[in-house]
This record gives sequence, C-alpha cells and structure tokens, in this order.
Amino acid sequence: MSDDNPHSSNGSKKKSVLNKIIQLFRPEPKNKNDLVDVLTDAQSRELINPETRQMIEAVLEVSEMRVRDIMIPRSQMVTIDRNHSLDEFLPIILDSGHSRFPVVNEDIDHVDGILLAKDLLAFGFSNSSEIFSLNDVIRPAIIVPESKKVEPLLNEFRSNRYHMALVADEYGGISGVITIEDILEQIVGEIEDETDEDIEEDIKLLASNVYLVRALTELEDFNEYFNCEFNEKSADTVAGIVLQHLNHMPQKGEQLTLGPFDFKVLTADTRRMQMLQVTVDKKHKINGKLSD
Repeated sequence: MSDDNPHSSNGSKKKSVLNKIIQLFRPEPKNKNDLVDVLTDAQSRELINPETRQMIEAVLEVSEMRVRDIMIPRSQMVTIDRNHSLDEFLPIILDSGHSRFPVVNEDIDHVDGILLAKDLLAFGFSNSSEIFSLNDVIRPAIIVPESKKVEPLLNEFRSNRYHMALVADEYGGISGVITIEDILEQIVGEIEDETDEDIEEDIKLLASNVYLVRALTELEDFNEYFNCEFNEKSADTVAGIVLQHLNHMPQKGEQLTLGPFDFKVLTADTRRMQMLQVTVDKKHKINGKLSD
C-alpha cells in the first residue's frame, strides 16, 4: 500500500495558502507599542539589523518630543556680545569650536542675530582696509517656542536651510538654543568631529582583563583588538551585538556573556547604550591593537 496521500498533500497546500491569507490580513499596528513589537519581530527574523531597529525606535521617540526636551539651556549657550570688537570675541569663537553663535545686545534675552564663524574668513584673509562690522555679517535669528514639536522643526530646518533656532519661554525670554545636530543626535547618536574635546578612546584598559568600551565601537575594530570573530554582517557596532542577543534595550548594570567576553552596561538611556565594561576570560589571547 502506497504511503502517498493525495488528500494530505492537498491539505498541506491549502494550509500553506491559508497561512499566506492570514498573514496578508494580519492586523496593522494600532499604536507605538504594536509597531515596536513588529520591529522586534523583524529583527528576530533578521529582516533588519539591531542598529536599524534602534534608529527607527529613536525616530518614533523624536516624533513625540518637544523642543524643551532636547534644547541646550541658556546657561550653556555660547554667545557673542554685539558691543565687543572682533579682537574681543574671536578668542571665544576659537575656544568653543562651534560654527554658529547667537549675537546678543545687552543680555541673552535680546538676540540680534546669528553669526556664522565662516563669515569671518573674508576679513581674516582680505587685504582690504575695510573696518569689520558685525552688522555686515550677522544673519536673522529664528525663534521657536519651547512647546514646539521637534519633528516639524526638523522639517523647517531642512526646507528653510537654517541650522539653529533660539528657544523662547512663555514669557518671551530666551530659554535655550537648538540646532539641527541636536535633533539628529537623538536619532543616530552623538555626532563627534575634530573640534570635539576629550574624545575618549574606543577601548581602554582598566585592569588586567577588564576594559572600558564605547558602545558604538566599530565591530571590526573590536574583533581586531580582542582577536575575536563576531559577525560583522549582523551588526556594525558592539552595541549592535549586545542588542541582537538581548533583543531589548538594556538598562544600566545589565550583563551578557558571549564566549570569553562578559559585557556589562555602564551607561545607557531609553534609546541607546553609551559605555560598556568588558571582562575577558584570562585564557583568551588578545591582540590589543586597533586599526588606523
């Protein structure tokens, strides 16, 4: 008697078609939590990598933020006094390393405009005897309320091609400043450049087999330094590897062991990890050299 069962085969085909139909009419996400679940499922099925999921979740969070949530407070603003000469405020520009400065008159609540550091280059390399005047170079200042949502502000930054806005409180005083970089850092993480000070090493030895590792250390560099072979196709950074195995955003103090490495989260927020403590099994041989 043959083991072939045409009815069983047809049943399997019908079941397969039924599953496809069910998948087709699967309920769409009704809220943010549903969408996060979809992203988590997509990551588990390797449709997206951990960094992509993390970035999309950050975009969702940014869409709910208001300017007051991420602005630089007035106490940390670097401003230029309109009544000062170029020789007086040039050291401030050079020391800060910023590219844009609110120009104030009398006090910080009276902003006359924005000075772009690059606009001073013409005066520094010109043979002209023309006397420098801030009036000739300052640009209009954009002022937005603290309550303004971040997402439409980002669109305004892009469409109107400006990069900085002053933030006003309900009484009309200046409460802070926000730049397009501040918004983008909420999505992609801290953006460092050659002017940033105190940039920490990606990997720093703390003890004989304990290391301080920045979460955004490139996986290629981590593999080279620690003589290991984490899959660089599945994640770009050390944070991506940790996220991939935990499948959730870890809290401070959470630990994960992968092979000879014990990862402990030292600093993290709701969006991303910053620093990790990595303890290496003493039997594991380490190269200890990063690529240039």
